[in-house]
Amino acid sequence: MRKIATSLPGLLLLEPRVFGDDRGFFLESYNQRVFAELGIPETFVQDNHSYSEKNVVRGLHYQIRQPQGKLVRVVTGEVLDVALDLRRNSSTFGKWEAIKLSGENKHILWIPRGFAHGFRVVSEAAHVLYKATDFYAPEHERTVAWNDPALNIDWHVDGAAIVSAKDQIGVPFERAETFD
Repeated sequence: MRKIATSLPGLLLLEPRVFGDDRGFFLESYNQRVFAELGIPETFVQDNHSYSEKNVVRGLHYQIRQPQGKLVRVVTGEVLDVALDLRRNSSTFGKWEAIKLSGENKHILWIPRGFAHGFRVVSEAAHVLYKATDFYAPEHERTVAWNDPALNIDWHVDGAAIVSAKDQIGVPFERAETFD
């Protein structure tokens, strides 16, 4: 597994070793020992699987209590995955990074606690899998507006974005609850 730094401290792009032949391929998407060696010693308690169609935007989600670190990968399709730094003491507070994850590139994104997370489906459809370090707690979930002009995130939407009712009422970044 190769670790690739991003512009946001703690946010890591991971490139697994892929073993392919005429039958297909094999890759190890998670190994507790290897991840600890990469600086991700987290315990994961929940796995999630999301299916979405083209131009669906999900996020930007986070939990103010029981914050979740997320290990995100795409099995089929392609997404533009976005992480927003909500850690007030971080030098990159309020900054975001967008990374393409796909079934083809097989990259994995580590999003530590203290970030909001979202994605837009680039392909006709996508299956997104992610491991979480804490349980989903809807009473603590918050949403930053995906289209907040102050953030100026370029989602590369091709047509109209498809956004849930919950995500349509996300708060602007300036009103978001953040982390110490």
